Amino acid sequence: MRVLFQSALGLYLVATAAFLVHIVTLRKWAERWGTGLLAVGFAVHAAAIGVRWRVAGHPPVTNLHEALSFVGWAVVGAYLLVQWRQRVKALGAFVTPLAAVLMVASSLQPAAVPDLPPALRSYWLPVHATICLLGDAVFALAFCLAVMYLLQERQIKHKRLGGIFRRLPSLDVLDALNYRCLTLGFPLLTVGIVTGSIWAEQAWGSYWSWDPKETWSLITWLLYAALLHQRLTVGWRGRRAAIMTILGFGALFFTFLGVSVLLPGLHSYANWFE
Repeated sequence: MRVLFQSALGLYLVATAAFLVHIVTLRKWAERWGTGLLAVGFAVHAAAIGVRWRVAGHPPVTNLHEALSFVGWAVVGAYLLVQWRQRVKALGAFVTPLAAVLMVASSLQPAAVPDLPPALRSYWLPVHATICLLGDAVFALAFCLAVMYLLQERQIKHKRLGGIFRRLPSLDVLDALNYRCLTLGFPLLTVGIVTGSIWAEQAWGSYWSWDPKETWSLITWLLYAALLHQRLTVGWRGRRAAIMTILGFGALFFTFLGVSVLLPGLHSYANWFE
């Protein structure tokens, strides 16, 4: 299990290097190698998750090591799906470093398979946690696209039509892909919050207790809801949408990691297994 995890991490790191070589030099072989290594790493990572699931007897999404690993795997999967549907070669140079950082952070956490406390021994665990983490991965992809949009816009604004301008897709393509990610991630976040509320009522007798993660999940949901509302009603596009996407991801990141580590509550990884 550990060997599979470390092998996936190694493949992600090498793929990251290949994608960075591609975006700097535009060497086609570097992009092909990066995509191939990333696909192999994704498969190896899936095997590592599967083995851990079998050993633990439950989905491996119950502590920080597992959650970081799962999101990293899902981010890679989302990227490979985008590449299969619509080739955006430069995106790999932004997504793979993020996935690699998540995996490195996961590797620094205790990797022992924990015994689940009674509150987590529920069929809602795979439903709620998996949906939430998949939503996180899709929003991470939207974040990368938003960063790419702002970089490309800056190049155009300053009339720097060489360098990175030649490597990034058009603003319209980046904005459209960002919107698609938002329209997929938002329903996942919504369903994740709803299933979490149902599970909370069964486990603790209350649908909503204003736990820090519940509160920040609501804040994150409101930010993304506002963004989608403005896009659909006012016509927000481009720079505004990209900036709002980045702000939303900042709130999401704090909800996922900051709340789990820094703030006490029912969702704190530090408290689940005490």
